[in-house]
Amino acid sequence: MPHSQGTFRQQLKKMYGWYTGGFVVFVALLAVGEQLGMSSQWIGYTFLFASIALYAAIGVMSRTADVAEYYVAGRRVPALFNGMATGADWMSAASFIGMAGTLYFSGYQGLAFVMGWTGGYCLVALFLAPYLRKFGEFTIPDFLGARYGGNLARMIGVVAAILASFTYVVAQIYGVGLITSRFVGLEFEVGVFVGLAGILVCSFLGGMRAVTWTQVAQYIILIIAYLLPVVILSTKVTGVPVPQAMYGQVLQKLSAKESELFASPKELEANALFKARAHDYEEKIRGLPASLDAERAKLTAKLDALKAANAPAKQIAAAEMALRNMPKTEADARRKWGEARRLAESKAKPPLPHTAAHAGRDEADASVKRLNFIALVIVLMVGTASLPHILMRYYTTPSVKEARDSVFWSLFFIFLLYVTAPAYAVFAKWEVYTNLVGSTISTLPGWVASWGKVGLVKIDDINADGILQLAELTLNTDVIVLATPEIAGLPYVISGLVAAGGLAAALSTADGLLLTIANAMSHDMYYKVIDPDASTQRRLVISKALLLVVALVAAYTASLKPDNILLMVGLAFSIAASAFFPALVCGVFWARANKAGAVAGMMAGLGMCIYYAATTHPFFGGDSANAWFGIEPISCGIFGIPLGFAVLIVVSLLTRAPDEDTRALVQYVRYPNLGESPRQLPRGGGVDHH
Repeated sequence: MPHSQGTFRQQLKKMYGWYTGGFVVFVALLAVGEQLGMSSQWIGYTFLFASIALYAAIGVMSRTADVAEYYVAGRRVPALFNGMATGADWMSAASFIGMAGTLYFSGYQGLAFVMGWTGGYCLVALFLAPYLRKFGEFTIPDFLGARYGGNLARMIGVVAAILASFTYVVAQIYGVGLITSRFVGLEFEVGVFVGLAGILVCSFLGGMRAVTWTQVAQYIILIIAYLLPVVILSTKVTGVPVPQAMYGQVLQKLSAKESELFASPKELEANALFKARAHDYEEKIRGLPASLDAERAKLTAKLDALKAANAPAKQIAAAEMALRNMPKTEADARRKWGEARRLAESKAKPPLPHTAAHAGRDEADASVKRLNFIALVIVLMVGTASLPHILMRYYTTPSVKEARDSVFWSLFFIFLLYVTAPAYAVFAKWEVYTNLVGSTISTLPGWVASWGKVGLVKIDDINADGILQLAELTLNTDVIVLATPEIAGLPYVISGLVAAGGLAAALSTADGLLLTIANAMSHDMYYKVIDPDASTQRRLVISKALLLVVALVAAYTASLKPDNILLMVGLAFSIAASAFFPALVCGVFWARANKAGAVAGMMAGLGMCIYYAATTHPFFGGDSANAWFGIEPISCGIFGIPLGFAVLIVVSLLTRAPDEDTRALVQYVRYPNLGESPRQLPRGGGVDHH
């Protein structure tokens, strides 16, 4: 190891050690402040703005006008710190906010996310990271352009990178909006753009250099924020502060509680009433369009009667709101009433036990669930090994060996969160089932109303008994982690800490994704295709301008609240897996793969993925009845991946073999000690002399 690199590592360890200690002291001081009477609103403000100010300071200090620093952090990020940065880049709002919530609701089925996302790093280490680092250059489309020749493969790579990254970044900014709107009291739409400022100040000034050192800082915050509440909760419930080891005991008690709760007369009564409601919505849908006119006339008559009787203003306002929220058209009614029917149907029967593996109404239903579980694991694994913003991180290490080592550290730092997520879900569910369900609705804790204002918690006393049954409680998956400290009655400073952790997770991933999109457009599209003679300064100016434009478009899209975070992220994985994985793996391991095959394979895989999502997901106007073999839209990549491989292989075999230069590039990338002459790197491949 060169002396300068060793000194650099020691300086980094010392600096981030002081930073970690300072953050712990900061949280402790806020805890003391809460005991002395500091308001929860000020605690939320302090966490939010102190976090953003810290990231902004790192971004400003890391500003650069050097191309290598801007795109790949100067290729000098040590494996340990690249692993932390990758962990932060990876553990998005989906992992931090959505993972435990999905496990809460899905139980065993939710483990597909843990298995898929963790297993994906094995594919990264075995098939891609060291080879892409050996290749050098800056982006994934760079590799596609050099390996397959010409600009067509590169441009398809650019389109796929933008599609996958944009879908993913919208989910992150949506998560930022949730956090700021709840913990600071901002309107959701305003919170989205406040968070956007924190994202831009890092990536805009210093590119990958600023993003990398900010992500290391963000990882430290997010892992402390994730672990501390569940450690406190484990100590409270079991007396042992090791939730990963103790949640099995709580799971046994939870199973007994589920049996008791699901069979209670009040719960069965609520289930029956929701079943009747689902039937009513089904009848309304069948009766369209006449049923829409009848429903509007009914509500109008009710409002007129209330006004005539001089009813209380609250009742009149509620009737006016109901009339305003009525569907405007037949298509709108079909969509809204269809969603309401599906929600009622889901509450017409008790949820599946937490430990039930692929349980269904019958054997056919269980088989579909098993198939979806396997499909999701495969898509998430392959998608992990295909996401451009993750693969770009391995361009930043000093050598091929460090690229391999950083995959190990990435997996270790991600493991710390993922091994805790199942415990989080079990402890949170235990608290809800024992301390919330069965409570008097008029005396529910304040967090129910607080999260209700954001739209993530709903109470529907369908049997009007004033007691909360499980079926009457609707929790969004994204609320579980953020609300757990309040659910468990922990000090508010812990809630603020969790919010800061969620913010760190969302911002760190959003930074990497926005940089990926901007780099794809400025480096791969503008510099490599449109203006190869562009100066360094012009390239960076264009990259920053595009970064700003994409960020604003993503923030606007997120402000529309498109869907839950985990689904959006899952679609991003399917897009990346379908478009990139066959071309990247064949590009490294099969010298016969050629330009025609890669282009056809990428287009076929991406097209299949988008077609399936569009025809099966209601958000895109599709219908779940169109699903093949019952596969859910989140796993649409399961059809795109094999089609991409098949088309790439068949077209490559039917067309002319690659030239000698391309085969030399494959050899160079595959074998670490093979000659490193620039002559062996045609059409833009970079040379790694480390």
